[in-house]
Amino acid sequence: MTDQEIDRVIEMAWEDRTPFEAIFMQFNLRESDVIALMRKELKRSSFNRWRKRVNSGVSSKHLYKRSEDITRFKCSLQKQITHNKISKR
Repeated sequence: MTDQEIDRVIEMAWEDRTPFEAIFMQFNLRESDVIALMRKELKRSSFNRWRKRVNSGVSSKHLYKRSEDITRFKCSLQKQITHNKISKR
């Protein structure tokens, strides 16, 4: 993966509303792959904070935990993504 793709995966992993399924659809990374990437790329304290947040009730990282009212992967402020590439504004 390029540095830009790694940065995007990390950004998506930190977003509460972006489920692991969306990361898989765009980058073909399973949840375990994302966890390994986050462990490798983040400081230990940041990784621990992220894991704690993902496993809390605040995050919607798993589709089965989501409210049925949420029907999309991204918020309206998130950058447009086309074919796994971040488009320019």
